Amino acid sequence: MSMEQCACCGRRITPYENAIKFPCPNCGDVVIWRCEKCREAGHSYTCIKCDFIGP
Repeated sequence: MSMEQCACCGRRITPYENAIKFPCPNCGDVVIWRCEKCREAGHSYTCIKCDFIGP
């Protein structure tokens, strides 16, 4: 089983972690994963395809 990576901090996301995944709000082609800590702290992420920066 492959583990996904947080788009903010780069840490591997474990299967039972309270993380979130969603399509890039700009291009919709890339799935963005964010760990619970980065979501709560409001850290920025960057889409690897279109360079969109969120949140």
